[in-house]
Amino acid sequence: MTSLESRFRGALVGLAIGDAVGTTVEFQAPGTFTPVTDMVGGGPFGLKPGQWTDDTSMALCLAQSLIDCRGFDARDQQEKYLRWWREGYMSSTGRCFDIGNTVRGALTRYLQFKEPFAGSTDPHSAGNGSIMRLAPVPLFYFSNPEQAIHLSGESSRTTHQARTAIDACRYLSALIVGALRGSSKEALLSPDYSPAPGLWGSKPLCSEIAEIANGSYRHKTVNQIRGSGYVVQSLEAALWAFATTESFKEGCLAAVNLGEDADTTAAVYGQLAGAYHGLENIPEGWRKKITDLNEIMRMADDLANSAVLGR
Repeated sequence: MTSLESRFRGALVGLAIGDAVGTTVEFQAPGTFTPVTDMVGGGPFGLKPGQWTDDTSMALCLAQSLIDCRGFDARDQQEKYLRWWREGYMSSTGRCFDIGNTVRGALTRYLQFKEPFAGSTDPHSAGNGSIMRLAPVPLFYFSNPEQAIHLSGESSRTTHQARTAIDACRYLSALIVGALRGSSKEALLSPDYSPAPGLWGSKPLCSEIAEIANGSYRHKTVNQIRGSGYVVQSLEAALWAFATTESFKEGCLAAVNLGEDADTTAAVYGQLAGAYHGLENIPEGWRKKITDLNEIMRMADDLANSAVLGR
């Protein structure tokens, strides 16, 4: 039986691994590249195997903020994101790279106005930059599913305040909490799943995310799935990869080989699949290559300790 510690570590390490495997074909159109079969680095940023991009950097900033503040503090999260942008804090290379335009715009507004919820509310800004980093919030608030889901939505608002981005974070958080609790894949992917019964009735998901929660991806072929930067397509693609494969590796490669925003599709997949499969079921060869693996696992353990204490 997979331990809770293994699931916590799996969620955060799985995020980083998806990011590192996916960067190889980031920005490439589907069908235009030789399918990825391993963690090989390269890609648009010329990374070494195991180095990761903005997805993991922002997730680690978020994790460290929750640990340092012993809870959710949007202002501290922004300050850590700023350190990443300006100084390369929590970067696998020592510098900030691959920062999205929506995130950059939000950080610029935060610098100017000092309002921590600085994300754009424009539906056209509903990118996947907040679901890509999400895992630390459901990990920290694991013992209180309703709070985990609410604060996951709030964690989006620092950079992405479009309703679809917020609700994508809420729904993904529900799935991660359920996976940490050992729910079966069948249960997790059942229509309108939530570890907090009745939540979607009292606090509904927007129509685009509700459609995904009802299994939109189940009826689509690989050619109908898009691993784009749009949050709705990104979440759907990650869940398609999770639903249609058996192992962490198989699903990760399925997500990556959709191309386009491959690192983020796989990072979103990796959070959920890592929590579901546990650390020991993520390929050891991939784990050994990941930059700062021990530090990532330490953060996962710190988040787990907070969760067990019910903070």
